[in-house]
Amino acid sequence: MHASLETAKPKPARDFAAIGAAIEEELAAITAGKRRRKIIATLVKNGLGMVLGDAIARKLRGNEGDKQYLHHIGRRLRLAFEELGPTFIKLGQVLVTRQDLLPEPITLELEKLLDRVPPIEFAKIEYILERELPDGLETFEWIEEEPLGSASLAQVYKAKLKDGPVVAVKVVRPTVEKLFRTDIAIIKKMAARLQKRLPPELQAALDLGGLVQDYYSSAMDELDMTEEARKMQEMKQKYERRAEHVTVPHVYEATKNVLIMEYIDGWLIKDFPVDVLTFEDRVNIMIDLVHHYVQTMLDGHYHADAHGSNIMIDKRTKKAVIIDWGMTGRMDSIMAQILMRVILHIQLNQAEDAAEVFMELMSPTIYTDVVKLKDELRTLTLNYVSAHQGSSRYNYGRLVLEATAIGLRNYCKVPNGLALWAKGFSATEGTARWICPEISYGEVVEAYEIPILKSILGKRFNFRANASFVAETAEMIATFPRRFNKVLETLSENKWRMTVQVQTDPVTRNTLNQIANRLALSLIAFAIIMATGFIIASIPGGTFLGMGKTTIANIGLAASVILVVFLGWRLFRTRKQRPRF
Repeated sequence: MHASLETAKPKPARDFAAIGAAIEEELAAITAGKRRRKIIATLVKNGLGMVLGDAIARKLRGNEGDKQYLHHIGRRLRLAFEELGPTFIKLGQVLVTRQDLLPEPITLELEKLLDRVPPIEFAKIEYILERELPDGLETFEWIEEEPLGSASLAQVYKAKLKDGPVVAVKVVRPTVEKLFRTDIAIIKKMAARLQKRLPPELQAALDLGGLVQDYYSSAMDELDMTEEARKMQEMKQKYERRAEHVTVPHVYEATKNVLIMEYIDGWLIKDFPVDVLTFEDRVNIMIDLVHHYVQTMLDGHYHADAHGSNIMIDKRTKKAVIIDWGMTGRMDSIMAQILMRVILHIQLNQAEDAAEVFMELMSPTIYTDVVKLKDELRTLTLNYVSAHQGSSRYNYGRLVLEATAIGLRNYCKVPNGLALWAKGFSATEGTARWICPEISYGEVVEAYEIPILKSILGKRFNFRANASFVAETAEMIATFPRRFNKVLETLSENKWRMTVQVQTDPVTRNTLNQIANRLALSLIAFAIIMATGFIIASIPGGTFLGMGKTTIANIGLAASVILVVFLGWRLFRTRKQRPRF
């Protein structure tokens, strides 16, 4: 139903001051204390506690346990996240990508997270539009009151610009940003506690705080419509001419909470009638979509959510249109080149080289067996050689997730962004297969090898790289005589010194602390026994502090027994809790 301009204008019955006051009241009700109590109560009600940390530890040990139990945990986690609202729904969607961290039964349940929620009242949407847009509601000739879509973060409406085209208007919910900031502060503290409960080996390899920070940064970008508009305009300008059959909606206007963009009259990829496009059209769209994703990734961008619900087929142009640019990110172009080099080596059945290239992404810790790590990566890449269309082994997103899991299982630090990149690659693959299942997605990626090589070589040997190399070389040559002279002077004056700092690893440090604590308890128990004996010997017939020697002896013996029992319990508990890896 269209709301006319007169309907959209503030009427006497529409008190925007009261609406603004109601929104401010909702914002004031979002406090750290209330949210903390709500989060803890919801997690306890669903019986979660610290099971997530246990699930992570089980996954990385390769001993996930009972799948039915994990499905049960995943379901309870999903229900808790849905009850806790937008922050946790988005967190669940990110955790779905971390199949390297969480057991599959849990991620399968989290995939069911509902991001479609009842829309807020239209009056609040009008208030935001009136406040944010320069011309307020006068911007539109009409706007429909029923949203095209209603998610946890924003709602999308169909409207018509005054003397302009029909547009889609995306409006961020008024309280969601404060809710995110409040919840994230609590989640960071919970992640820090969970990090401390992990075994030392996993603490060295896994940075839960960094994972939460990456999620927070991505979520804040998703809540800023000016940032989403900037990404869309950048993609349209840089890549539209390269990908003739894939495009991005035109952006008309954007503020912090409102995005006005081109309205696409078409079908979602998963819903379009097959007979609308010819085989040639479908092939062209698939190839351009795959090449668009690979090229943007090589340039340092990735779209982590390019699935069938975010891509439409325009009825008029028959092009694929990527409509949602919220969940996107940037990656080091060197990292992207590494992943492309892995694919090229797999194509040539060079598993040894592919494993070595993969290891460039991983930072070994003191607990890493590098030989074992390389052997597992080699075995993994061999499984992807000559994989056929439709096979789970013909999914390069899955390949990266499995390699990431191997790295974490061997206690390596792995970049957090890899999981979102892998999700994007898998989503693009699923979309491409939906459009044109007759063509092999993997072969389309591999056939793009010439542009891949051009991109790699172009970044290695362009003007800036050469200029940097020349400048650094000139600096080294110019300063070499002076630096070498200082070395000779130091040697001749016998001033050569070397500072060595020994940093013990967490396991050794923890073991030494336990030994020191047990020695201290033993000495205290011994001291109590000796003190008791001396006191008894010094008062053969008298009293000490009103107590006879029998009472003193019983107290000293009881204290000693308690300390010895406590010491034995600590020894038993340490042996029982020792991680088995």
